[in-house]
Amino acid sequence: MSMVDEPLYPIAVLIDELKNDDIQLRLNSIRRLSTIARALGEERTRKELIPFLSENNDDDDEVLLAMAEELGVFIPYVGGVDHAHVLLPPLETLCTVEETCVREKAVESLCRIGSQMKESDLVDWFIPLVKRLAAGEWFTARVSSCGLFHIAYPSAPDMLKTELRTIYSQLCQDDMPMVRRSAATNLGKFAATVEATYLKTDIMSIFDDLTQDDQDSVRLLAVEGCAALGKLLEPHDCVAHILPVIVNFSQDKSWRVRYMVANQLYELCEAVGPEPTRMDLVPAYVRLLRDNEAEVRIAAAGKVTKFSRILNPELAIQHILPCVKELSSDSSQHVRSALASVIMGMAPVLGKDATIEQLLPIFLSLLKDEFPDVRLNIISKLDQVNQVIGIDLLSQSLLPAIVELAEDRHWRVRLAIIEYIPLLASQLGVGFFDDKLGALCMQWLQDKVYSIRDAAANNLKRLAEEFGPDWAMQHIIPQVLEMVNNPHYLYRMTILRSISLLAPVMGSEITCSKLLPVVINSGKDRVPNIKFNVAKVLQALIPIVDNSVVEKTIRPALVELSEDPDVDVRFFANQALQSIDNVMMSS
Repeated sequence: MSMVDEPLYPIAVLIDELKNDDIQLRLNSIRRLSTIARALGEERTRKELIPFLSENNDDDDEVLLAMAEELGVFIPYVGGVDHAHVLLPPLETLCTVEETCVREKAVESLCRIGSQMKESDLVDWFIPLVKRLAAGEWFTARVSSCGLFHIAYPSAPDMLKTELRTIYSQLCQDDMPMVRRSAATNLGKFAATVEATYLKTDIMSIFDDLTQDDQDSVRLLAVEGCAALGKLLEPHDCVAHILPVIVNFSQDKSWRVRYMVANQLYELCEAVGPEPTRMDLVPAYVRLLRDNEAEVRIAAAGKVTKFSRILNPELAIQHILPCVKELSSDSSQHVRSALASVIMGMAPVLGKDATIEQLLPIFLSLLKDEFPDVRLNIISKLDQVNQVIGIDLLSQSLLPAIVELAEDRHWRVRLAIIEYIPLLASQLGVGFFDDKLGALCMQWLQDKVYSIRDAAANNLKRLAEEFGPDWAMQHIIPQVLEMVNNPHYLYRMTILRSISLLAPVMGSEITCSKLLPVVINSGKDRVPNIKFNVAKVLQALIPIVDNSVVEKTIRPALVELSEDPDVDVRFFANQALQSIDNVMMSS
Protein backbone atom coordinates (compact mmCIF):
# COMPACT_ATOMS: atom_id res chain seq x y z
CA MET A 1 0.00 0.00 0.00
CA SER A 2 1.44 3.41 -0.94
CA MET A 3 2.35 6.05 1.67
CA VAL A 4 -0.44 8.34 0.45
CA ASP A 5 -3.12 5.81 1.37
CA GLU A 6 -1.55 4.97 4.77
CA PRO A 7 -3.77 7.23 6.97
CA LEU A 8 -6.92 5.91 5.27
CA TYR A 9 -6.11 2.40 6.36
CA PRO A 10 -7.06 2.63 10.07
CA ILE A 11 -10.42 4.31 9.38
CA ALA A 12 -11.20 1.74 6.67
CA VAL A 13 -10.43 -1.12 9.07
CA LEU A 14 -12.50 0.54 11.79
CA ILE A 15 -15.49 0.99 9.49
CA ASP A 16 -15.22 -2.64 8.39
CA GLU A 17 -14.96 -3.89 11.96
CA LEU A 18 -17.78 -1.66 13.21
CA LYS A 19 -20.07 -3.19 10.59
CA ASN A 20 -18.93 -6.73 11.30
CA ASP A 21 -21.50 -9.23 12.57
CA ASP A 22 -19.13 -10.40 15.31
CA ILE A 23 -19.84 -8.29 18.41
CA GLN A 24 -16.34 -8.95 19.82
CA LEU A 25 -14.74 -7.39 16.73
CA ARG A 26 -17.02 -4.36 17.02
CA LEU A 27 -16.16 -4.02 20.71
CA ASN A 28 -12.41 -4.29 20.09
CA SER A 29 -12.70 -1.66 17.41
CA ILE A 30 -14.50 0.78 19.72
CA ARG A 31 -11.94 0.20 22.47
CA ARG A 32 -9.17 1.07 20.01
CA LEU A 33 -10.75 4.42 19.09
CA SER A 34 -7.99 6.43 20.77
CA THR A 35 -5.29 4.55 18.78
CA ILE A 36 -7.19 5.14 15.54
CA ALA A 37 -7.70 8.83 16.41
CA ARG A 38 -3.96 9.25 17.00
CA ALA A 39 -3.22 7.63 13.63
CA LEU A 40 -5.73 9.89 11.86
CA GLY A 41 -4.61 13.12 13.52
CA GLU A 42 -6.81 15.73 15.19
CA GLU A 43 -8.37 17.29 12.10
CA ARG A 44 -9.38 14.03 10.41
CA THR A 45 -10.69 12.71 13.73
CA ARG A 46 -13.00 15.76 13.92
CA LYS A 47 -14.07 15.64 10.29
CA GLU A 48 -14.31 11.90 9.64
CA LEU A 49 -14.20 9.75 12.76
CA ILE A 50 -16.63 11.66 15.01
CA PRO A 51 -19.31 12.14 12.26
CA PHE A 52 -18.97 8.44 11.46
CA LEU A 53 -19.54 7.57 15.15
CA SER A 54 -22.54 9.94 15.28
CA GLU A 55 -24.15 8.03 12.43
CA ASN A 56 -23.17 4.60 13.80
CA ASN A 57 -26.48 3.02 14.75
CA ASP A 58 -25.14 -0.14 16.40
CA ASP A 59 -27.91 -1.87 18.28
CA ASP A 60 -25.73 -3.72 20.79
CA ASP A 61 -25.71 -2.10 24.21
CA GLU A 62 -22.22 -3.35 25.06
CA VAL A 63 -20.74 -1.59 22.02
CA LEU A 64 -22.68 1.61 22.78
CA LEU A 65 -21.54 1.53 26.41
CA ALA A 66 -17.90 1.19 25.35
CA MET A 67 -18.37 4.11 22.89
CA ALA A 68 -19.93 6.35 25.58
CA GLU A 69 -16.96 5.60 27.85
CA GLU A 70 -14.30 6.19 25.18
CA LEU A 71 -15.75 9.53 24.06
CA GLY A 72 -15.55 10.89 27.62
CA VAL A 73 -11.74 10.96 27.44
CA PHE A 74 -11.52 11.99 23.77
CA ILE A 75 -10.84 15.74 24.14
CA PRO A 76 -7.03 15.42 23.53
CA TYR A 77 -7.65 13.53 20.25
CA VAL A 78 -9.90 16.17 18.68
CA GLY A 79 -7.55 19.11 19.26
CA GLY A 80 -8.09 19.95 22.93
CA VAL A 81 -10.72 22.00 24.77
CA ASP A 82 -11.26 24.42 21.85
CA HIS A 83 -12.81 21.60 19.80
CA ALA A 84 -14.48 19.66 22.62
CA HIS A 85 -17.94 20.56 21.27
CA VAL A 86 -17.52 18.15 18.32
CA LEU A 87 -17.85 15.27 20.80
CA LEU A 88 -21.33 16.36 21.89
CA PRO A 89 -23.44 15.04 18.93
CA PRO A 90 -22.54 11.30 19.28
CA LEU A 91 -23.00 11.50 23.06
CA GLU A 92 -26.33 13.29 22.61
CA THR A 93 -27.52 10.35 20.50
CA LEU A 94 -26.35 7.91 23.18
CA CYS A 95 -28.32 9.87 25.81
CA THR A 96 -31.54 8.83 24.08
CA VAL A 97 -31.02 5.06 23.84
CA GLU A 98 -33.21 2.71 25.79
CA GLU A 99 -30.55 0.92 27.86
CA THR A 100 -30.08 2.74 31.18
CA CYS A 101 -26.38 2.00 31.72
CA VAL A 102 -25.51 3.40 28.26
CA ARG A 103 -27.42 6.61 28.99
CA GLU A 104 -25.79 6.96 32.40
CA LYS A 105 -22.31 6.51 30.93
CA ALA A 106 -23.10 9.05 28.17
CA VAL A 107 -24.28 11.58 30.79
CA GLU A 108 -21.12 10.92 32.84
CA SER A 109 -18.95 11.53 29.74
CA LEU A 110 -20.89 14.69 28.85
CA CYS A 111 -20.38 16.00 32.39
CA ARG A 112 -16.66 15.26 32.13
CA ILE A 113 -16.41 17.07 28.79
CA GLY A 114 -18.67 19.95 29.88
CA SER A 115 -16.61 20.59 33.01
CA GLN A 116 -13.54 21.17 30.78
CA MET A 117 -15.25 23.27 28.07
CA LYS A 118 -14.82 27.04 27.85
CA GLU A 119 -17.70 29.17 29.10
CA SER A 120 -18.56 30.56 25.68
CA ASP A 121 -18.62 27.04 24.19
CA LEU A 122 -20.90 25.86 26.99
CA VAL A 123 -23.38 28.61 26.12
CA ASP A 124 -23.11 27.99 22.35
CA TRP A 125 -23.10 24.18 22.34
CA PHE A 126 -23.70 22.52 25.71
CA ILE A 127 -26.76 24.44 26.96
CA PRO A 128 -28.65 24.01 23.63
CA LEU A 129 -27.92 20.26 23.91
CA VAL A 130 -29.40 20.18 27.44
CA LYS A 131 -32.49 22.06 26.23
CA ARG A 132 -32.93 19.71 23.26
CA LEU A 133 -32.72 16.65 25.50
CA ALA A 134 -35.09 18.19 28.07
CA ALA A 135 -37.64 18.79 25.30
CA GLY A 136 -37.09 15.33 23.81
CA GLU A 137 -40.15 13.49 22.63
CA TRP A 138 -38.94 10.17 24.03
CA PHE A 139 -38.63 10.02 27.86
CA THR A 140 -35.05 8.64 27.75
CA ALA A 141 -33.74 12.01 26.49
CA ARG A 142 -35.54 13.88 29.28
CA VAL A 143 -34.19 11.44 31.89
CA SER A 144 -30.63 12.06 30.65
CA SER A 145 -31.03 15.86 30.57
CA CYS A 146 -31.58 16.01 34.37
CA GLY A 147 -28.00 14.92 35.01
CA LEU A 148 -26.51 17.76 32.92
CA PHE A 149 -28.07 20.89 34.47
CA HIS A 150 -25.42 21.29 37.19
CA ILE A 151 -22.74 21.55 34.47
CA ALA A 152 -24.73 23.89 32.21
CA TYR A 153 -26.15 26.27 34.85
CA PRO A 154 -23.09 28.09 36.29
CA SER A 155 -21.91 29.35 32.87
CA ALA A 156 -25.32 30.50 31.63
CA PRO A 157 -26.23 34.22 31.41
CA ASP A 158 -29.10 35.33 33.71
CA MET A 159 -31.84 34.97 31.10
CA LEU A 160 -30.76 31.43 30.31
CA LYS A 161 -30.45 30.61 34.02
CA THR A 162 -34.09 31.52 34.54
CA GLU A 163 -35.02 29.36 31.56
CA LEU A 164 -32.99 26.41 32.88
CA ARG A 165 -34.65 26.64 36.31
CA THR A 166 -38.08 26.66 34.63
CA ILE A 167 -37.17 23.67 32.45
CA TYR A 168 -35.97 21.73 35.50
CA SER A 169 -39.19 22.56 37.30
CA GLN A 170 -41.16 21.19 34.32
CA LEU A 171 -39.07 17.99 34.36
CA CYS A 172 -40.02 17.52 38.03
CA GLN A 173 -43.67 17.53 36.94
CA ASP A 174 -43.15 15.36 33.86
CA ASP A 175 -45.82 12.75 33.04
CA MET A 176 -43.26 9.93 33.16
CA PRO A 177 -42.23 8.78 36.67
CA MET A 178 -38.76 7.85 35.33
CA VAL A 179 -38.13 11.50 34.42
CA ARG A 180 -39.34 12.72 37.82
CA ARG A 181 -37.10 10.12 39.48
CA SER A 182 -34.09 11.39 37.55
CA ALA A 183 -34.97 15.00 38.45
CA ALA A 184 -35.26 14.04 42.14
CA THR A 185 -31.94 12.18 42.05
CA ASN A 186 -30.05 15.12 40.52
CA LEU A 187 -31.78 17.91 42.48
CA GLY A 188 -29.02 18.09 45.10
CA LYS A 189 -26.30 18.57 42.46
CA PHE A 190 -28.33 21.19 40.60
CA ALA A 191 -29.28 23.03 43.82
CA ALA A 192 -25.58 23.28 44.76
CA THR A 193 -24.98 25.46 41.66
CA VAL A 194 -28.06 27.70 42.09
CA GLU A 195 -27.74 31.12 43.74
CA ALA A 196 -28.94 31.42 47.37
CA THR A 197 -31.85 33.72 46.47
CA TYR A 198 -33.35 31.22 44.05
CA LEU A 199 -32.58 28.30 46.33
CA LYS A 200 -35.34 29.29 48.78
CA THR A 201 -37.88 30.09 46.07
CA ASP A 202 -37.47 28.07 42.87
CA ILE A 203 -35.61 25.05 44.21
CA MET A 204 -37.71 24.68 47.34
CA SER A 205 -40.92 24.81 45.30
CA ILE A 206 -39.48 22.08 43.00
CA PHE A 207 -38.58 20.09 46.12
CA ASP A 208 -42.07 20.47 47.57
CA ASP A 209 -43.58 19.09 44.34
CA LEU A 210 -41.31 16.03 44.51
CA THR A 211 -42.09 15.33 48.18
CA GLN A 212 -45.80 15.16 47.33
CA ASP A 213 -45.37 12.97 44.27
CA ASP A 214 -47.84 10.11 44.01
CA GLN A 215 -45.07 7.61 43.13
CA ASP A 216 -43.17 6.28 46.15
CA SER A 217 -40.05 5.74 43.99
CA VAL A 218 -39.93 9.54 43.44
CA ARG A 219 -40.62 10.38 47.09
CA LEU A 220 -37.88 8.12 48.37
CA LEU A 221 -35.36 9.90 46.12
CA ALA A 222 -36.63 13.20 47.53
CA VAL A 223 -35.55 11.90 50.98
CA GLU A 224 -31.96 11.89 49.73
CA GLY A 225 -32.57 15.45 48.53
CA CYS A 226 -33.50 16.43 52.10
CA ALA A 227 -29.97 15.80 53.34
CA ALA A 228 -28.35 17.47 50.30
CA LEU A 229 -30.58 20.57 50.48
CA GLY A 230 -30.26 20.72 54.26
CA LYS A 231 -26.53 21.26 53.91
CA LEU A 232 -27.08 24.15 51.46
CA LEU A 233 -29.72 26.03 53.49
CA GLU A 234 -29.26 28.15 56.60
CA PRO A 235 -30.20 26.23 59.80
CA HIS A 236 -33.43 28.25 60.37
CA ASP A 237 -34.54 27.69 56.75
CA CYS A 238 -33.70 24.05 57.13
CA VAL A 239 -35.96 23.77 60.18
CA ALA A 240 -38.75 25.63 58.37
CA HIS A 241 -38.59 23.75 55.05
CA ILE A 242 -36.83 20.40 55.50
CA LEU A 243 -37.85 19.32 59.00
CA PRO A 244 -41.63 19.06 58.37
CA VAL A 245 -40.91 17.03 55.24
CA ILE A 246 -38.72 14.55 57.17
CA VAL A 247 -41.35 14.15 59.90
CA ASN A 248 -44.04 13.51 57.24
CA PHE A 249 -41.82 11.08 55.37
CA SER A 250 -41.19 9.09 58.58
CA GLN A 251 -44.95 8.36 58.55
CA ASP A 252 -45.22 7.86 54.78
CA LYS A 253 -47.61 5.15 53.62
CA SER A 254 -44.85 3.48 51.59
CA TRP A 255 -42.35 1.43 53.63
CA ARG A 256 -39.64 2.15 51.04
CA VAL A 257 -39.84 5.86 51.82
CA ARG A 258 -39.75 5.18 55.58
CA TYR A 259 -36.76 2.90 54.97
CA MET A 260 -34.92 5.74 53.21
CA VAL A 261 -35.69 8.09 56.11
CA ALA A 262 -34.34 5.53 58.59
CA ASN A 263 -31.18 5.20 56.49
CA GLN A 264 -30.66 8.95 56.10
CA LEU A 265 -31.89 10.17 59.49
CA TYR A 266 -28.44 10.66 61.00
CA GLU A 267 -27.38 12.94 58.09
CA LEU A 268 -30.70 14.79 58.37
CA CYS A 269 -30.07 15.41 62.09
CA GLU A 270 -26.75 17.03 61.21
CA ALA A 271 -28.58 19.27 58.73
CA VAL A 272 -31.25 20.56 61.17
CA GLY A 273 -29.09 20.89 64.31
CA PRO A 274 -29.34 19.53 67.89
CA GLU A 275 -32.46 21.28 69.24
CA PRO A 276 -34.90 20.34 66.44
CA THR A 277 -33.40 16.83 66.53
CA ARG A 278 -34.39 16.47 70.18
CA MET A 279 -37.83 17.99 69.72
CA ASP A 280 -38.97 16.52 66.39
CA LEU A 281 -36.63 13.84 65.11
CA VAL A 282 -36.39 11.68 68.25
CA PRO A 283 -40.14 10.89 68.12
CA ALA A 284 -39.81 10.23 64.37
CA TYR A 285 -36.86 7.89 65.01
CA VAL A 286 -38.71 6.03 67.77
CA ARG A 287 -41.60 5.49 65.33
CA LEU A 288 -39.19 4.02 62.79
CA LEU A 289 -37.65 1.69 65.40
CA ARG A 290 -41.16 0.37 66.06
CA ASP A 291 -42.20 0.29 62.41
CA ASN A 292 -44.32 -2.67 61.32
CA GLU A 293 -41.99 -3.41 58.37
CA ALA A 294 -38.86 -5.41 59.27
CA GLU A 295 -36.75 -3.67 56.59
CA VAL A 296 -37.45 -0.26 58.16
CA ARG A 297 -36.59 -1.59 61.64
CA ILE A 298 -33.33 -3.06 60.25
CA ALA A 299 -32.29 0.33 58.80
CA ALA A 300 -33.29 2.15 61.99
CA ALA A 301 -31.62 -0.38 64.31
CA GLY A 302 -28.35 -0.04 62.40
CA LYS A 303 -28.24 3.67 63.25
CA VAL A 304 -29.06 3.34 66.97
CA THR A 305 -25.54 4.14 68.23
CA LYS A 306 -24.96 7.04 65.84
CA PHE A 307 -28.30 8.52 66.86
CA SER A 308 -27.61 8.06 70.58
CA ARG A 309 -24.34 9.99 70.22
CA ILE A 310 -26.26 13.08 69.07
CA LEU A 311 -28.45 12.98 72.19
CA ASN A 312 -27.41 13.33 75.80
CA PRO A 313 -27.35 10.06 77.84
CA GLU A 314 -30.63 10.87 79.67
CA LEU A 315 -32.54 11.27 76.41
CA ALA A 316 -30.99 8.11 74.98
CA ILE A 317 -31.97 6.12 78.11
CA GLN A 318 -35.45 7.62 78.17
CA HIS A 319 -36.37 7.29 74.48
CA ILE A 320 -33.99 4.94 72.65
CA LEU A 321 -33.28 2.21 75.21
CA PRO A 322 -36.89 0.97 75.55
CA CYS A 323 -36.93 0.48 71.75
CA VAL A 324 -33.56 -1.30 71.86
CA LYS A 325 -34.97 -3.75 74.45
CA GLU A 326 -37.91 -4.47 72.17
CA LEU A 327 -35.66 -4.93 69.13
CA SER A 328 -33.39 -7.39 70.97
CA SER A 329 -36.28 -9.85 70.96
CA ASP A 330 -37.64 -8.80 67.54
CA SER A 331 -39.28 -11.54 65.48
CA SER A 332 -36.90 -10.86 62.56
CA GLN A 333 -33.38 -12.28 62.94
CA HIS A 334 -32.06 -9.61 60.56
CA VAL A 335 -33.31 -6.83 62.85
CA ARG A 336 -31.58 -8.48 65.82
CA SER A 337 -28.42 -8.89 63.74
CA ALA A 338 -28.43 -5.20 62.70
CA LEU A 339 -28.91 -4.21 66.35
CA ALA A 340 -26.14 -6.55 67.57
CA SER A 341 -23.65 -5.04 65.10
CA VAL A 342 -23.99 -1.54 66.64
CA ILE A 343 -25.38 -1.93 70.17
CA MET A 344 -21.92 -2.25 71.78
CA GLY A 345 -21.18 1.31 70.70
CA MET A 346 -23.95 2.51 73.01
CA ALA A 347 -21.94 1.55 76.12
CA PRO A 348 -19.55 4.56 75.95
CA VAL A 349 -22.53 6.86 75.25
CA LEU A 350 -24.62 5.68 78.22
CA GLY A 351 -21.79 5.35 80.77
CA LYS A 352 -20.94 2.59 83.23
CA ASP A 353 -24.06 2.45 85.44
CA ALA A 354 -26.60 2.48 82.62
CA THR A 355 -24.53 -0.09 80.68
CA ILE A 356 -24.47 -2.49 83.63
CA GLU A 357 -28.12 -2.02 84.48
CA GLN A 358 -29.69 -1.69 81.05
CA LEU A 359 -27.36 -2.92 78.31
CA LEU A 360 -25.68 -5.99 79.82
CA PRO A 361 -28.93 -8.01 79.96
CA ILE A 362 -29.54 -7.11 76.29
CA PHE A 363 -25.98 -8.20 75.35
CA LEU A 364 -26.50 -11.50 77.13
CA SER A 365 -29.81 -12.19 75.42
CA LEU A 366 -28.23 -11.43 72.01
CA LEU A 367 -25.20 -13.62 72.83
CA LYS A 368 -27.57 -16.52 73.35
CA ASP A 369 -29.55 -15.78 70.18
CA GLU A 370 -30.34 -18.81 68.02
CA PHE A 371 -29.11 -17.01 64.90
CA PRO A 372 -25.27 -17.23 64.51
CA ASP A 373 -24.83 -13.80 62.90
CA VAL A 374 -26.40 -12.09 65.91
CA ARG A 375 -23.96 -13.83 68.27
CA LEU A 376 -21.03 -13.03 65.98
CA ASN A 377 -21.84 -9.33 65.87
CA ILE A 378 -21.84 -9.12 69.67
CA ILE A 379 -18.57 -11.03 70.11
CA SER A 380 -16.63 -8.93 67.64
CA LYS A 381 -17.36 -5.68 69.48
CA LEU A 382 -16.82 -6.75 73.13
CA ASP A 383 -13.81 -4.46 73.62
CA GLN A 384 -16.09 -1.39 73.45
CA VAL A 385 -17.96 -2.64 76.52
CA ASN A 386 -14.81 -3.64 78.33
CA GLN A 387 -13.60 -0.02 78.18
CA VAL A 388 -16.75 1.07 80.00
CA ILE A 389 -17.50 -1.60 82.62
CA GLY A 390 -14.08 -3.17 83.26
CA ILE A 391 -12.85 -6.71 82.86
CA ASP A 392 -14.15 -8.19 86.15
CA LEU A 393 -17.78 -7.52 85.39
CA LEU A 394 -17.35 -8.45 81.75
CA SER A 395 -15.81 -11.80 82.62
CA GLN A 396 -18.47 -12.63 85.22
CA SER A 397 -21.40 -11.81 82.99
CA LEU A 398 -20.29 -12.56 79.46
CA LEU A 399 -17.56 -15.18 79.73
CA PRO A 400 -19.81 -18.19 80.36
CA ALA A 401 -21.67 -17.27 77.16
CA ILE A 402 -18.36 -16.98 75.26
CA VAL A 403 -17.22 -20.42 76.45
CA GLU A 404 -20.56 -21.82 75.30
CA LEU A 405 -20.08 -20.23 71.86
CA ALA A 406 -16.59 -21.69 71.61
CA GLU A 407 -18.28 -25.06 71.23
CA ASP A 408 -21.07 -23.76 68.97
CA ARG A 409 -22.27 -26.15 66.27
CA HIS A 410 -21.85 -23.46 63.57
CA TRP A 411 -18.16 -23.41 62.63
CA ARG A 412 -18.24 -19.72 61.63
CA VAL A 413 -19.22 -18.82 65.20
CA ARG A 414 -16.33 -20.90 66.55
CA LEU A 415 -14.05 -19.19 64.02
CA ALA A 416 -15.13 -15.73 65.17
CA ILE A 417 -14.46 -16.67 68.79
CA ILE A 418 -10.96 -17.93 67.91
CA GLU A 419 -10.13 -14.72 66.06
CA TYR A 420 -11.30 -12.79 69.09
CA ILE A 421 -9.29 -14.83 71.67
CA PRO A 422 -5.96 -12.90 71.44
CA LEU A 423 -7.81 -9.61 72.02
CA LEU A 424 -9.69 -11.18 74.90
CA ALA A 425 -6.44 -12.58 76.27
CA SER A 426 -4.79 -9.17 76.26
CA GLN A 427 -7.80 -7.71 78.09
CA LEU A 428 -8.25 -10.52 80.60
CA GLY A 429 -4.60 -11.00 81.48
CA VAL A 430 -2.55 -14.18 81.65
CA GLY A 431 -3.92 -15.58 84.96
CA PHE A 432 -7.54 -15.40 83.93
CA PHE A 433 -6.75 -16.71 80.46
CA ASP A 434 -5.01 -19.84 81.79
CA ASP A 435 -7.96 -20.68 84.04
CA LYS A 436 -10.81 -20.22 81.61
CA LEU A 437 -9.69 -20.25 78.00
CA GLY A 438 -6.41 -22.18 77.76
CA ALA A 439 -8.05 -25.60 77.37
CA LEU A 440 -10.34 -24.31 74.61
CA CYS A 441 -7.38 -23.19 72.50
CA MET A 442 -5.98 -26.72 72.51
CA GLN A 443 -9.37 -28.27 71.85
CA TRP A 444 -9.72 -26.27 68.61
CA LEU A 445 -6.55 -27.87 67.18
CA GLN A 446 -8.58 -31.07 66.85
CA ASP A 447 -11.72 -29.51 65.37
CA LYS A 448 -13.45 -31.31 62.49
CA VAL A 449 -13.32 -28.16 60.27
CA TYR A 450 -9.99 -27.26 58.63
CA SER A 451 -10.56 -23.49 58.87
CA ILE A 452 -10.95 -23.84 62.64
CA ARG A 453 -7.76 -25.91 63.00
CA ASP A 454 -5.82 -23.41 60.86
CA ALA A 455 -7.18 -20.45 62.84
CA ALA A 456 -6.36 -22.29 66.10
CA ALA A 457 -2.72 -22.65 64.98
CA ASN A 458 -2.55 -18.92 64.17
CA ASN A 459 -4.20 -18.21 67.51
CA LEU A 460 -1.42 -20.05 69.40
CA LYS A 461 1.18 -17.94 67.62
CA ARG A 462 -0.62 -14.70 68.53
CA LEU A 463 -0.97 -15.84 72.17
CA ALA A 464 2.75 -16.64 72.31
CA GLU A 465 3.48 -13.13 71.02
CA GLU A 466 1.08 -11.65 73.60
CA PHE A 467 2.31 -13.52 76.71
CA GLY A 468 5.93 -14.21 75.68
CA PRO A 469 8.04 -17.34 74.92
CA ASP A 470 8.42 -18.36 78.59
CA TRP A 471 4.66 -18.58 79.06
CA ALA A 472 4.29 -20.42 75.75
CA MET A 473 7.04 -22.87 76.75
CA GLN A 474 5.08 -23.72 79.88
CA HIS A 475 1.49 -23.67 78.60
CA ILE A 476 1.48 -24.25 74.82
CA ILE A 477 4.51 -26.20 73.62
CA PRO A 478 4.13 -29.35 75.84
CA GLN A 479 0.46 -29.76 74.90
CA VAL A 480 1.09 -29.15 71.20
CA LEU A 481 3.93 -31.69 71.10
CA GLU A 482 1.78 -34.28 72.85
CA MET A 483 -0.70 -34.15 69.97
CA VAL A 484 1.89 -34.98 67.32
CA ASN A 485 1.14 -38.70 67.77
CA ASN A 486 -2.59 -38.28 67.11
CA PRO A 487 -3.82 -41.28 65.05
CA HIS A 488 -5.51 -38.97 62.51
CA TYR A 489 -3.04 -37.58 59.95
CA LEU A 490 -5.01 -34.30 59.46
CA TYR A 491 -4.53 -33.42 63.13
CA ARG A 492 -0.82 -34.28 62.89
CA MET A 493 -0.62 -31.84 59.95
CA THR A 494 -2.19 -29.11 62.10
CA ILE A 495 0.53 -29.67 64.74
CA LEU A 496 3.23 -29.26 62.08
CA ARG A 497 1.55 -26.01 60.98
CA SER A 498 1.49 -24.83 64.62
CA ILE A 499 5.20 -25.61 65.01
CA SER A 500 6.12 -23.63 61.88
CA LEU A 501 4.14 -20.62 63.20
CA LEU A 502 5.46 -20.86 66.79
CA ALA A 503 9.13 -21.33 65.91
CA PRO A 504 9.85 -17.67 64.93
CA VAL A 505 8.23 -16.49 68.20
CA MET A 506 10.03 -19.06 70.41
CA GLY A 507 13.51 -18.34 69.03
CA SER A 508 16.43 -20.52 67.97
CA GLU A 509 17.21 -22.28 71.27
CA ILE A 510 13.73 -23.67 72.01
CA THR A 511 13.19 -24.48 68.33
CA CYS A 512 16.38 -26.59 68.25
CA SER A 513 15.81 -28.33 71.57
CA LYS A 514 12.03 -28.91 71.52
CA LEU A 515 10.46 -28.34 68.11
CA LEU A 516 13.03 -29.55 65.57
CA PRO A 517 13.35 -33.15 66.91
CA VAL A 518 9.55 -33.56 66.67
CA VAL A 519 9.55 -32.33 63.04
CA ILE A 520 12.48 -34.62 62.09
CA ASN A 521 10.71 -37.56 63.70
CA SER A 522 7.52 -36.77 61.72
CA GLY A 523 9.59 -37.18 58.54
CA LYS A 524 9.36 -40.94 59.14
CA ASP A 525 5.52 -40.81 59.06
CA ARG A 526 3.88 -43.28 56.68
CA VAL A 527 1.52 -40.63 55.18
CA PRO A 528 3.04 -38.68 52.22
CA ASN A 529 1.05 -35.52 53.07
CA ILE A 530 2.77 -35.41 56.47
CA LYS A 531 6.19 -35.95 54.91
CA PHE A 532 5.92 -33.14 52.38
CA ASN A 533 4.60 -30.85 55.12
CA VAL A 534 7.68 -31.79 57.16
CA ALA A 535 9.80 -30.62 54.19
CA LYS A 536 7.88 -27.32 54.14
CA VAL A 537 8.29 -26.81 57.91
CA LEU A 538 12.03 -27.60 57.72
CA GLN A 539 12.35 -25.00 54.97
CA ALA A 540 10.60 -22.46 57.24
CA LEU A 541 12.99 -23.31 60.13
CA ILE A 542 16.18 -22.68 58.08
CA PRO A 543 16.35 -18.90 58.83
CA ILE A 544 15.58 -19.46 62.55
CA VAL A 545 18.30 -21.97 63.52
CA ASP A 546 22.11 -21.83 63.19
CA ASN A 547 23.85 -22.95 60.02
CA SER A 548 25.52 -25.81 61.91
CA VAL A 549 22.09 -27.20 62.88
CA VAL A 550 20.94 -26.82 59.27
CA GLU A 551 23.91 -28.88 58.03
CA LYS A 552 23.89 -31.51 60.78
CA THR A 553 20.17 -32.07 61.27
CA ILE A 554 17.96 -30.46 58.62
CA ARG A 555 19.93 -31.28 55.47
CA PRO A 556 20.26 -35.06 56.17
CA ALA A 557 16.51 -35.27 56.90
CA LEU A 558 15.72 -33.47 53.64
CA VAL A 559 18.14 -35.64 51.64
CA GLU A 560 16.31 -38.70 52.96
CA LEU A 561 12.93 -37.18 51.99
CA SER A 562 14.25 -36.25 48.53
CA GLU A 563 14.62 -40.01 47.82
CA ASP A 564 11.04 -40.78 48.89
CA PRO A 565 8.84 -42.83 46.50
CA ASP A 566 6.17 -40.06 46.50
CA VAL A 567 6.66 -37.35 43.84
CA ASP A 568 5.25 -34.51 45.97
CA VAL A 569 7.50 -35.38 48.93
CA ARG A 570 10.53 -35.35 46.62
CA PHE A 571 9.45 -32.02 45.09
CA PHE A 572 9.11 -30.17 48.41
CA ALA A 573 12.27 -31.79 49.85
CA ASN A 574 14.30 -30.64 46.81
CA GLN A 575 12.75 -27.18 47.07
CA ALA A 576 13.88 -26.97 50.73
CA LEU A 577 17.40 -28.24 49.84
CA GLN A 578 17.60 -25.55 47.15
CA SER A 579 16.62 -23.01 49.82
CA ILE A 580 19.50 -24.25 52.08
CA ASP A 581 21.98 -23.90 49.18
CA ASN A 582 20.79 -20.33 48.54
CA VAL A 583 21.19 -19.40 52.22
CA MET A 584 24.67 -20.93 52.38
CA MET A 585 25.76 -19.12 49.21
CA SER A 586 24.52 -15.74 50.45
CA SER A 587 26.16 -16.19 53.88
